[in-house]
Amino acid sequence: MKAMILAAGRGERMRPLTDHTPKPLLPVGGKPLIVWHLEHLATAGLREVVINHAHLGWQIEAALGDGARWGLSIRYSAEPEGALETAGGIANALPLLGDDESFLVINGDIYCDWDVARALAALTGTDLAHLVLVPNPSHHPRGDFALAGTAVDAGITAAGVQVYTFSGIGIYRPQLFAGIRRGERAQLAPLLRTAMAARHVSGELHAGRWTDVGTPQRLAELDVELRSLSDEEMPSPMREHGDI
Repeated sequence: MKAMILAAGRGERMRPLTDHTPKPLLPVGGKPLIVWHLEHLATAGLREVVINHAHLGWQIEAALGDGARWGLSIRYSAEPEGALETAGGIANALPLLGDDESFLVINGDIYCDWDVARALAALTGTDLAHLVLVPNPSHHPRGDFALAGTAVDAGITAAGVQVYTFSGIGIYRPQLFAGIRRGERAQLAPLLRTAMAARHVSGELHAGRWTDVGTPQRLAELDVELRSLSDEEMPSPMREHGDI
């Protein structure tokens, strides 16, 4: 399975930190935020990674290179300034991700200790997407989608009694993006809601660590949290790989 890390956002709420540094390269817990994702992917055995970028994208390529230092193969999907939104960015990268097999997509501006290896068997049957949901944080109390049960393969609906927040981690089939032209701006939520109405979206609830690193305050809080973890508490990739 290939993986894609979304790293094309401008990071307006993170300014002035993102004026000269793309948000995925901001340091947290002693390393750039995006490196946490790369280490988790490598530990799970996912070797082929696609990273999209727009704002200061050359810095991302210069910092990460071909991914060999993590045992990965990284390819890049460049987007115009302003980026293509989530679904547009994924559709633009499909030639690198492939037209047949499902792939994992992770927002580059989150931290999460979800077990990436679960992605390998997440999609079943006719599902077009499998989403990882999390309890609603204080800054997003209304959530996004409802989980119909607690099983790993539970269906997801656009509304329900208990609504959770989309973590920014999803497994998708290429067919979900078939209607988007390369280079076209497109949002992900409308595609997901259409697929949910047809009962083609499953999901699970993750109760572990998750942070939407959307503001300088949340970045600082996550930095303190990760630096305070003992070696036993720290995810294994932190102990196995050095900083970039």
